[in-house]
Amino acid sequence: MLVTIYIPTKDRVASLARSVESALNQTYRDIEVIVINDGSTDATEEYLADLSLRDARVRSINNSQPRGAPAARNMAVNLAKGHFVTGLDDDDCFEPERISAFVAYWELLARHGVTPSCLYAQDRIVDGKTNNRVTKKPGHVEYEDLFDHNYLGNQIFAPRHHLVAAGLFDEALPAWQDLEFFMRVLKKFGTAYLLDMVTHVFDDSPRPDRISQQSRNKLSAAFRQVVHKHAPSCHRQRQRLFLQIFDPYYGFRPRLGDWVAFMRDGIWLVGMLRLAKAAIRKY
Repeated sequence: MLVTIYIPTKDRVASLARSVESALNQTYRDIEVIVINDGSTDATEEYLADLSLRDARVRSINNSQPRGAPAARNMAVNLAKGHFVTGLDDDDCFEPERISAFVAYWELLARHGVTPSCLYAQDRIVDGKTNNRVTKKPGHVEYEDLFDHNYLGNQIFAPRHHLVAAGLFDEALPAWQDLEFFMRVLKKFGTAYLLDMVTHVFDDSPRPDRISQQSRNKLSAAFRQVVHKHAPSCHRQRQRLFLQIFDPYYGFRPRLGDWVAFMRDGIWLVGMLRLAKAAIRKY
């Protein structure tokens, strides 16, 4: 079965080349790689034109103006010919066995009568220094779990039909596009299952466009939109989502107004303890 790997990119031709190489060097050979060049002003377009001539598995689309990563991902999924689809960011890499392991695991689950909503795997996180760590994701994730944390990471492996039927990425969200989309995938198609091996190298090196260095206002706006979609009347779900704003990844501490907003949905001692820990956490 053909597998589509999509890669959105903008002005990172050096890291893009490493990412694309890791996709093309998969031991599973029946793949296509779709790269969406989202208005780059560096040598990305020339690199992709040359690569497409050298490897017929590569297709590239050049946006004349940037439309944002969610729009680029949606464009790629709509163009995908693969039965399965997965994504890759332009500064991350796949281990060579990633796709073959996902296909084999999906087929194993199918033989036992299990149809996942999607699959996910462990990541190796590198920070550009000497600190590397491996994630410890749970063995399966349900829709309800995502109110506490995005346990899936930033990439999933799923049939293209699942992604399209779930509605693709919300291009209007200022943040949490992955989280909110995964919520819809799991809500519609059920449990996500872990392939418990490291297949993805995630680059967590500091850079200006990381969400952790963006405005808290974007996270707050994303929270309000996700609440409107998924928890319009459940106070506890709203509180659980609210706590994600203060995940260590972002580095934000709660302010007085955040405490007031949190407690408008009720007194929840466990949640208040988590908020207090975020207030005194060292970054």
